[in-house]
Amino acid sequence: RDGKIDEAIKVAERNKKSHLAKVVTAGLMEFRAHQESGEIPGETIEASKRALERTEAIVHAELKRGLGGLATIGSTAPFVGLFGTVMGILNAFRGISEQKATGLGAVAGGIAEALVTTAIGLFVAIPAVMMFNYLTGRVEAFDVEMDNSSSELIDYFLKRRGARR
Repeated sequence: RDGKIDEAIKVAERNKKSHLAKVVTAGLMEFRAHQESGEIPGETIEASKRALERTEAIVHAELKRGLGGLATIGSTAPFVGLFGTVMGILNAFRGISEQKATGLGAVAGGIAEALVTTAIGLFVAIPAVMMFNYLTGRVEAFDVEMDNSSSELIDYFLKRRGARR
């Protein structure tokens, strides 16, 4: 407010880890760099808008870092469990074959192995998918915040330009 661009940049730079501060700082610095004359031409506002968009894209990529790995864990863990289940069932059949019997003792080890691997696969997959969904929602919320802040900053620049005419 009141044309205190330098102060706004200093405040934003004190919060360097904030996604919003990174975006706003980029827009303000670009604006300040083009503000050599007393006017605020449309090119200055467009340059600031491009700086905001570039920084939003960079911050979005930073926020998404690691989500692909989490998604991979969540989607492949059930298959690892399924593979263990198949191996356990095969071991159960091997037990029947070796003991020439069909009693519980012949299949118990293989069935237990199958159930344990299934449980482990689900134990890993369910929290991974839940965390992925939570973090994806947070990234989307941050994207909306960055878009809104960028839009408000451009509106501020446009109002300043209009006030100077």
